[in-house]
Amino acid sequence: MILVTGAAGFIGSHLCRRLLDANQAVCGIDNLNDYYDVTLKQNRLARLANDPRFSFRKLDLSDRDALHQLFAEQRFEIVVNLAAQPGVRYSLKNPYAYVESNVSGFLNLLEACRQHRPQHLVYASSSSVYGANGQTPFSVSHNVDHPLSLYAATKKANELMAHTYSHLYDLPTTGLRFFTVYGPWGRPDMAPFLFTKAILAGNPINVFNHGDMERDFTYVDDIVEGVTRVMAKIPVKNPEWNARQPDPATSTAPYRIYNIGNHRPVRLAHFIEVLEDCLGKKAVKNFLPMQPGDVVSTAADITELKRDTGFEPSTPITTGLAAFVKWYKEYYGVAN
Repeated sequence: MILVTGAAGFIGSHLCRRLLDANQAVCGIDNLNDYYDVTLKQNRLARLANDPRFSFRKLDLSDRDALHQLFAEQRFEIVVNLAAQPGVRYSLKNPYAYVESNVSGFLNLLEACRQHRPQHLVYASSSSVYGANGQTPFSVSHNVDHPLSLYAATKKANELMAHTYSHLYDLPTTGLRFFTVYGPWGRPDMAPFLFTKAILAGNPINVFNHGDMERDFTYVDDIVEGVTRVMAKIPVKNPEWNARQPDPATSTAPYRIYNIGNHRPVRLAHFIEVLEDCLGKKAVKNFLPMQPGDVVSTAADITELKRDTGFEPSTPITTGLAAFVKWYKEYYGVAN
């Protein structure tokens, strides 16, 4: 049995579908909060509900007793934590939500794993942890001690907490730094969704830093493939780890960090052009300065992911955005 937290989320629902298609038994949990449209989350779950190998419980990671009861009832072989309070900009408005969900909730999950001993805990980190690092592409061996948002700080905290439990309790943990995930069933607070909705309505789109930005947009199917590959790659202690020159991505504990990104950054202007082509409609652009907590560029070095799993993301932005637009129009009943 595999536990997927955040099962009603964007990546979580895709991962559950992939695991079910591979004939895996999956237990999904989610608190179904109203950070964005709950109906979208429910409809994601509806795609999974009829599969007899899938079970769902509405559960918040902050509910320590309910979480431990679930672990006691089920013998989870692998735990994949995709539950989190997402969003860089929202963390400026509601910082407490990030500590409660991403820090306290993650601690409860670590404790449940410590007591009930799954074979592997895989958890979502974020490219946001690279923060003020100006050296690209971002490598898992780079220092990530200068986050630029509380969201990023909580994700860095997750990596530190996981390492502690790997060290103290020999709990195998792997953190995955996702890079700007997009695709069908995506989050309404992300650029593809926001831009598509605005362009179709004839409303202006907000283009931050006057368009001088680039992102390592990564298609959700590539993310899910990376997650499933890593799930099967249970980390072991690195016998070559050097305390005098410590590698942040490995340890003398069973601990690993990987980037999962398309490793082909796309300029925001090109992203908008491709989206306009997919929609058959031009965008009205509202150019704005850089948002607090944001970064100019992200790019993933996936050397370790490719070496250890044999996989590298490869979906081009043209293919990914076309799939997203097709889903969006079908889901919202938009005529072509």
